[in-house]
Amino acid sequence: MQFGIFSVGDVTADPTTGRTPSERERIKAIVAIALKAEEVGLDVFATGEHHNPPFVPSSPTTMLGWIAARTERIILSTATTLITTNDPVKIAEDYAMLQHLADGRVDLMMGRGNTGPVYPWFGQDIRQGIPLAIENYALLRELWRQETVDWSGRFRTPLQSFTATPRPLDDMPPFVWHGSIRSPEIAEQAAYYGDGFFANHIFWPKEHFQKLINLYRERYAHYGHGTPEQAIVGLGGQVFMRRNSQDAVREFRPYFDNAPVYGHGPSLEEFTEQTPLTVGSPQEVIEKTLTFRETFGDYQRQLFLMDHAGLPLKTVLEQLDLLGEEVIPVLRKEFAKGRPAIVPDGPTHAARVAAAAETTEALEVAK
Repeated sequence: MQFGIFSVGDVTADPTTGRTPSERERIKAIVAIALKAEEVGLDVFATGEHHNPPFVPSSPTTMLGWIAARTERIILSTATTLITTNDPVKIAEDYAMLQHLADGRVDLMMGRGNTGPVYPWFGQDIRQGIPLAIENYALLRELWRQETVDWSGRFRTPLQSFTATPRPLDDMPPFVWHGSIRSPEIAEQAAYYGDGFFANHIFWPKEHFQKLINLYRERYAHYGHGTPEQAIVGLGGQVFMRRNSQDAVREFRPYFDNAPVYGHGPSLEEFTEQTPLTVGSPQEVIEKTLTFRETFGDYQRQLFLMDHAGLPLKTVLEQLDLLGEEVIPVLRKEFAKGRPAIVPDGPTHAARVAAAAETTEALEVAK
């Protein structure tokens, strides 16, 4: 089981002081948060990709490359790679390069994003979002797995005898998650390829995401990748902690009420009741997170959102100390209890390379 954090990279005024950090301050803060995540023992740091204010992570590979140079162990991932508006050729080459620089510690999470104007900014039509996601990802897989590619499709110019460089590290492309908050077509796509499915269920009630994950598990088995229990599932989450739950609620409420994503809507109490948002003590975070397995089954990766809505860097780093020292050790122990042996671990580059070598060896023996 892998635990980590993801950042959407918003630049938001602190509602308690009125101060808005500069873009430089926010970018530097995200780097500091990633370094802290490794320091406290987390497994994954993920950054979003956005091309509009108030967000700053427009170039995930630049940010993750810088973080890779300053870390040794943590997996570096995107929380969204815009498969609809990025050229698959550029994705193939950028993330293969990052793989080499980070010694394989690279994942991608494919997504369509939630900002309509981004499509025309990059020459695409939002009405073609699903077909773009399907076609572009099919090309990306081919670019990573075939030395020479001849290809034609609806949404980009054809390729003739094209080789993406550099090639993936150890001939093993980065592990891919397909992220979705609403689209069964994306769950189907993840299942078809045997990739991971990430349900970022921070906004809607659990019943909605339960349906998506169950669909993915069923179709994963249908396509012959394993049993439904062996499908690779990741979940989002969101927490704010203080040792005393009343202090946590009092401190977080102004940030929640004014957050650009969900502020001025349902109350904090309604949101915590209906979504994974947990505002309280470390023990309350532990208890609620453990219920995710009851709803979704055993899964491989849990990411928390912790640095948004104008929260000061100092506060976020304090949150990470609590997460690493008091929450994650307990979650690791409790999630391991009763976990069936057939349930796979979270994906890593080394494990995937080793598994591929074992498969090759077995085929050679069988000849």
